[in-house]
Amino acid sequence: MLALPPAATELVHRLTRLPGVGPKAAERLALALLTWDSSEVEALAEGLRSLRERVTECPQCGCLAQDGELCMVCSDSMRDAAVLCVVETALDAIAVERGGSYEGMYHVLGGALSPLRGVLPEDLRLDALLARVSEGGVREVIVATNPSPDGEATALYLKQELAALSEQGGSPVRITRLARGLPSGGHLDYADPATLQSALEHRTEL
Repeated sequence: MLALPPAATELVHRLTRLPGVGPKAAERLALALLTWDSSEVEALAEGLRSLRERVTECPQCGCLAQDGELCMVCSDSMRDAAVLCVVETALDAIAVERGGSYEGMYHVLGGALSPLRGVLPEDLRLDALLARVSEGGVREVIVATNPSPDGEATALYLKQELAALSEQGGSPVRITRLARGLPSGGHLDYADPATLQSALEHRTEL
């Protein structure tokens, strides 16, 4: 029976660890790499090495940065440092940036609270967030955790901790949550009950 050589099989196995890449797609990718020039393969390998060695977390917000320096947002003096958007992952921050309308700063938690999976407050960058707020100068914290059970639990926990911080003598901070509703161009009959309920609760004047 004809099969891939061991070296190709090993690469296929490693490629399937990438999100969204199944065995068939991994085989196609591996075979495509065989058609590349040696210089292209070396450039890809160098890109992977550079990714691991040079891409780091921003020491201030936790977003993706390079060589241990501040990320592009934290190093931008034109951004509004008084507004913090709290997200679960760096990819969530990138998604917000793509909207093109947010001009504040970010804080990446590194996940969401999930006691069932063993993710507790000390496992996230919650203390770092509270420290940033307690330093003063923050007027609003936008909680942009995902609308999942874990994301909602994290949002509630943040609200309680930030409120307690204000009660301890800190400057009052406005705490907001991203609105949820119907997507642009969507149809009511395709919306799930939770989305419809949220759209009704957050309805606005016409």
